[in-house]
Amino acid sequence: MGNLFGRKKPSRVTEQDKAVLQLKQQRDKLKQYQKRITQQLEREREIARQLLRDGKKERAKLLLKKKRYREQLLDKTENQITSLETMVQSIEFTQIEMKVVEGLQIGNECLKKMHQVMSIEEVERILEETQEAVEYQRQIDELLAGSFTQEDEDAILEELNAITQEQIELPEVPSEPLPEKKPEQVPREARPKQVELVAAS
Repeated sequence: MGNLFGRKKPSRVTEQDKAVLQLKQQRDKLKQYQKRITQQLEREREIARQLLRDGKKERAKLLLKKKRYREQLLDKTENQITSLETMVQSIEFTQIEMKVVEGLQIGNECLKKMHQVMSIEEVERILEETQEAVEYQRQIDELLAGSFTQEDEDAILEELNAITQEQIELPEVPSEPLPEKKPEQVPREARPKQVELVAAS
């Protein structure tokens, strides 16, 4: 049971990640050192001014020599910081390039597998068979188009007309006789006047 729960998962942090982290830590320490030196230089410059005002020229000169040495250290520190940042950028960019290369490698392997499934010869064979099928169908169409006589054409048109007539559905004719309609008696008031005159005479 102890082995089951005590097993550690493999770390995702690579050696490159550790190197980048260390370089960034060194860069940050140098920047802190650079800031501290800059503050000391400003303080020493003020002290040198005060010594000159007090007439202590030799001590001011000695202090300025010390300040000059610190400025040279500051320049070296700046160069080291630049070198570290360049190194960090190079490692990070190389990591990106490695991922791109890995992606290309996976893509190439996938393409190779696909090419194994379908080779150039296989594609050429399929294209040839397709072309042959198209040509065969074209020959059949030409034979059918050229083999009909005028009688065949007339028979085809006659059959087409018959099918068309079949499709038109007419209502069925009733088999029972229609009921006889009795004439309506027109009221006297509604009859024409001429009819009334004839009746009177």
